[in-house]
Formats: sequence, structure tokens, C-alpha cells
Amino acid sequence: MDLPVDEWKSYVFQKWSLLPKSIQVTISTAETLSDIFLHSSLLLQPEDEMFLQNLSRGYLVEKDPNAPLFYREEGNKKFQQKDYMGATVLYSKGISHSRPHTADISLCYANRSAALFHLGQHEMCLKDIMRAQMHGYPERLQPKMMLRKAECLVTLGRRQEASQTISDLESSFSAKPTLAAAQFQILQTNLCRLKMKAQEKESLTETFPAALTKALEDMDLKGENGQVPSASSSVSLRTDPLRGRYLVATKDILPGELLVKEDAFVSVLHPGEMPPLRHLESKWDTRVTNGDLYCHRCLDHTLATVPCDGCSYAKYCSHDCMQQAWDLYHSVECSLGGLLLTLGVFCHIALRSTLVARFEDASKVIRKLCSEIRNRDTCSPERETLVQTLTCDLGGESENKGKMLEPPVPGCDLNGKYESNYNAVFHLLPHTGNHSPEHRFLCALSVSALCRRLEAAGCYKPAAAVPPGSGSELDVWGVAMLKHVLQLQCNAQAITTIQHTGSKENSVTNSRQVRLATGIFPVISLLNHSCSPNTSVSFISNVATVRASQQIGKGQEILHCYGPHQSRMRAAERQQKLRSQYFFDCSCAACQNEKHSAATGPRWEAFCCRSCGALMQGDDVLICGSTSCMESVSRDHLISRLQDLQQQVGMARKLLRNDKPERAIQLLLGCQRDAQSFLSGEHSLVGEMEDDLAQAYAALGDWQKSATHLQKSLQVVEVRHGPSSVEMGHELFKLAQLFFNGIPVDLSSCPSAQAPNKDSLLAALEEMMWDPGL
Repeated sequence: MDLPVDEWKSYVFQKWSLLPKSIQVTISTAETLSDIFLHSSLLLQPEDEMFLQNLSRGYLVEKDPNAPLFYREEGNKKFQQKDYMGATVLYSKGISHSRPHTADISLCYANRSAALFHLGQHEMCLKDIMRAQMHGYPERLQPKMMLRKAECLVTLGRRQEASQTISDLESSFSAKPTLAAAQFQILQTNLCRLKMKAQEKESLTETFPAALTKALEDMDLKGENGQVPSASSSVSLRTDPLRGRYLVATKDILPGELLVKEDAFVSVLHPGEMPPLRHLESKWDTRVTNGDLYCHRCLDHTLATVPCDGCSYAKYCSHDCMQQAWDLYHSVECSLGGLLLTLGVFCHIALRSTLVARFEDASKVIRKLCSEIRNRDTCSPERETLVQTLTCDLGGESENKGKMLEPPVPGCDLNGKYESNYNAVFHLLPHTGNHSPEHRFLCALSVSALCRRLEAAGCYKPAAAVPPGSGSELDVWGVAMLKHVLQLQCNAQAITTIQHTGSKENSVTNSRQVRLATGIFPVISLLNHSCSPNTSVSFISNVATVRASQQIGKGQEILHCYGPHQSRMRAAERQQKLRSQYFFDCSCAACQNEKHSAATGPRWEAFCCRSCGALMQGDDVLICGSTSCMESVSRDHLISRLQDLQQQVGMARKLLRNDKPERAIQLLLGCQRDAQSFLSGEHSLVGEMEDDLAQAYAALGDWQKSATHLQKSLQVVEVRHGPSSVEMGHELFKLAQLFFNGIPVDLSSCPSAQAPNKDSLLAALEEMMWDPGL
């Protein structure tokens, strides 16, 4: 979803192929973004806009007056099945399609409050009760909802408010004697129970995940960095012709030290699995997406979203977030939801960046655009119009009009300070020449179509630096948006979160890192790549933190992994990925070392000899690595056996998902015996089977055997991903769950001589706190 939908891409690529060769050459050889944008925008025809508009209509982002009833009824079905999470999401979908101050929205809020109550989300429940009342919840249904409010207040220990609510209920019952006896009796019974529950609750401490999240949120950078405010005083900004801008350590840095804490300049939530209506069986989608569970502005997880009043797509964690988003950008984006979903996340971020820039002093950026447009040997009438628009009334002192004062480092201000602002974003490299002509045309035509739509809707207000009323003011920002779209391939940061998998009945759950949103972080973009980095990046909402994952000596460069990590890909695969997306060949230490590694390949992919157990070596034909063994076998034969084994393991996992752990164990133990005859003990599939066995035994309540297999899985994970990896953290967390669920657990039978006790495990978990996702 980063780029436009496939239908629009195919359409534009076909349009490109049909262009006269001379026009293709003109766009392909254009030396500036302004030339690419102006030439491409002239080629956008009404039939192109109509095709794009038809694609955009496929997304249901407007409010449908018939949808609230449908979603409320579907939510009621889930509620009756005691699937309160599913009911909550469906009620939220109904709320997003409802107009303010209608029966639809008040009923959906009230129903969602009931589901939230059963999920134990009492604060959210109270907020939904208040919202239901604010939107005109029917008087005849008020007693039932007020009883729920009283229960929440008692549970939360807010006794004075609870007493007032109960008093109001008693008054209401007195006015309705036919209801008073039964209702009041229920109230008194529940009140006694809830008072006891409240007393117990007062003695409980904060839960570990909540405490951990709060602790991470409260962590601040050590020391003030006058050069890069979002970084600690332990790092400094440098630049050279080969490495560009980069960060280095100004002193010795210990593992876990916080180096960067940066808010996204802008971020856009990934829509997730949100196919157009033409691909759905029903008009209304009941599936859960990121947009149903996360705030579209701050990316906080929430079960009680507050919708935009104008569209059904944008949802927020609070009214404050909704208002901030509206003031900054959503007042423009609201009517463009279908178009932005069609054009992709990169176009959306590009538009949002220019909208946010309206609230900054963008005069330097405008002058930069002006400079790029002016400094050509030939100046077309279109380009001259842009120059006149840009140089007119730029603000500042008169002698500086039309002039560019370049700071020593691109993106810094004249005092050398590099801040997370639009100036820094604008100076991120777009690598225009590295993108194919077809890709540049796709991006330029998409931005042109977006600009036409903005102009037609009359909803775009230019930045203060661009004079109001100028005919080409939107084209100015079109050039800027094109630059941002091209920048994002190399500079966008995937904002990730941890999702738990498996059924809620499982005592031990799995977790995986998933992409939640895409954002621009100008300071993090300064970090160069290494396949074996010395830092790790993690996210809390739309705030990114960079921590040292190992000791970093004074003067060493601070390095970040762009995705291709040595523990997940071979060198050839990493190089291909980096070359295609980031346009460079990696020469980091990990890549250099792998060139000289043995022919066996990574240990987690190695085959072993069936006769002596030594590792097999070679290419098409593998030969035993032991000099005393002459065993040989074709690689294709072993790969075929591996694929068969993977299929068997997949069947065992399906049995686990279907709550058949005994049969899964039987199948997995057979797979283990087969694996021993040709796979290395450190092969990744061997570790996965140990993990599956741990889950199966945990499902049966056999904590002893579960811990034994999980310990073996830990050994394989450490070999592949390292002791400080997020994958190791996930396995340690599962082991912690075994301790908490199956105390006492005796690990003396584990093969490792260093089986962890509870103290060492908790210490290890604490050590993992600064790894991504933990």
C-alpha cells in the first residue's frame, strides 16, 4: 500500500508506453523535479482523472446512513456469543458511519460501553456512556446504562461519584414505581459485590505491561544536544562526501543507552487489509483492520475510537486527537479518503507533510524550490510562472529576497542546528536519478492528479510563504510533494508494533512484529545502514527510540539496519534488497565476513551428514565436512526432504490451532526424528519444532516438558538472531509465562548447563527492555 493500487499503476505504465518517444526522452532526461512534474502534469487528461476517480469510489470512506444498524446488529450477535472484542470493533464501525446527535450514534456508543465493561475497560466504558448521553441516548434506556456506570465507578474506587450515580438512580426509580423494586434489588446486590471488589483492587499493584510501557514513555535523553535536539549528548552530526550525513559517538556508549528519541514529523496509519468494495461479498466490511484499533493521529492503541464527523475512515483515540488532526491536515484530507487510499501511503505522507509545513516558516524551503526551478539554462513559461510565484513576497528582509543562504550541513538552520522539522524533511535525498523513468512518471502523474483534485475542491490553503491568490501556488507544492514521494523509498520508516497471536485461552502466547504505520523521522534518517547494526529502533505510538544494542566506542559511527539483517538473510539476498530499494552496495563488516565464510552457509540453514552428523559442504553436491567420512548427497534431494518436513510441521500447527495438542505432539515428535537424519541441530526448522512442542505441552498443562522444549528453542534462536535480539526477547517472554503459569518449573533436566532461574530470567527480560517491540 506504499505505492498506488495495481490498477492505477498498470494504467499509468500503459500510458507511458504509448507516449511518443520524444516525450519519454524529455521526461527521462529531465534534470529537476520541477521539470518532471510540469511535463507530467501537462499529460494528465480528463479521462485519466475519471479512471482514477472510479477507482477511488471503490473505497467506502463516506458515512453510509444504512451502515450503523447493520454493524449494531452484527455487534449484538458477537455480544451474545460473548465475543466482546469482536462486538466492540463492530460497534465502532457503526459509530464511524453515524452522524453526530442521532439515535444511531448514541445506541452504538451505549452498546460499545457494555462490551468494554465486559472486557474490563472501565474508564473507556465511562467515556462511552458520557458520549451516548451527549448524543441523545433514549430516556427509557437510561437506567440500564446508569447501572453500568455505577458498577464502573465502584470498580474503579471512585465511591463518591458512584454514590451520586446510585442516588440519581434511586430518584429515577421512585418516579417509575413499576420498575423500582426489581431494578433497585439488582442494584443493591451488585453494589455489595462491587464494594468488596473495590477494596481488593486497592491492594493490587500496576500490571507489568502497563508499568513497562509507562517506564519506557518516561525515559528521557541524557544530556542536551545543542546540534541535534532529538539526540542525546553522546552523539554528534558529521558529514563527508562518501557517507553523507551521519551520527558518531562523542564518548563511549554502553548497551541500552538511549541515543535518539524523536516524534514522527508526520505518520500515516497503514490501512491493512482494506480491499475496495468491488472485491468484497458484502457492501460493509466486518473484518478488523489497523484503522479500527489505532488512533489515526498519535497511533495509540484504543478500543474506543472517536470518529471524524465528516468521514467514516479517520478514527481517533480522543476528541483532542481528532481536533488536532483536523486543524493540522484532516480538514483537507477528509474529502479525499478514497483517493488517498488509491494513490497509496507515500502520496498520503507527501500531502500531509506539505499541509503540516503550513504551520512552519517555510520561506527557506520555498527559496530552495525557487533555486531549483531558476537554475536551468532554458526556462519554459511554466517554470518562469513558478519562479515568479516563489520569489514574490517571500518574507524576511528585502536584501534576502530570492537568495539562498545555505547552512553548512543540508537540513540544518543557519546556526547548524538539525531539528525534526520541514526544513530537515525537505533536505532528505529523493535519489531522483536512481528511480526508473516509469516510476518517476507514475509518481508525478499521481501527484498531479492529487493537485487537480485539491484545486477542484478548493480545500487547499497555501503556506504563508506562498502569496495568496497566485495561480500556480498549488503547483509549487506539487513539486514538493513529488520530492517527498521519491524521498520515501529510502527515508520512510516502518512504525511497528507487537501483536499477540494464538487463541486467548492459551496460557503461553506467541507474538510477532507487524507494520502499523509509515512515518518520517528526519533524525533517524541520518543513520547509515549496517547488516549487523550497533543500535535497535523501537516505537511507542508515533515516537521512535534508538538505543545502543552493544558497546559503541568514542568516534564510532551509530549504525541502523534498514531491514536486511545478517540473521535473517544471506549476503547475496541482502545486497539485492539494498540495491533495489536503497541504491547502494553494502560493505559493512557482516557482508565482508560472509564473503570469506565456509561453504556450509549459515548454521540455521545447514544440513548434516546422516552417517556421522558433521555439517555438509558444497554447492549442487554436498560432501560431508568430516575428513573421515565420504558421504555425499545432492542439494536438491535435501531441499525436497526439507520441504516435505515443513509441510508436516504445518499440519501439526493446524492441529494446534484446532485445539488438538495430543495429535500435534505425536506428529511433531515424528518430524523431529526425521530432522535428526539430515538437519543441523541449529537449523531454524529444528528450533521452530521445539517451539511448537513447547506450545503443545503448555496447552496440556505440562509445564515441565514445555519448558524443556522452549529451552532448546532458545538455543537455536540465539544462534541465529543473537542474545540481544527481539526474537530472543520473544522467546524469553514465553519462558516467563511458563514460570508464571506453571510455578514451580524444574529446568534441571534441560540440556543447557545454564538453565535460568526466575531471578536470572527476570534480569534477562529487563536487559531486553530496549530491544524493538519489548
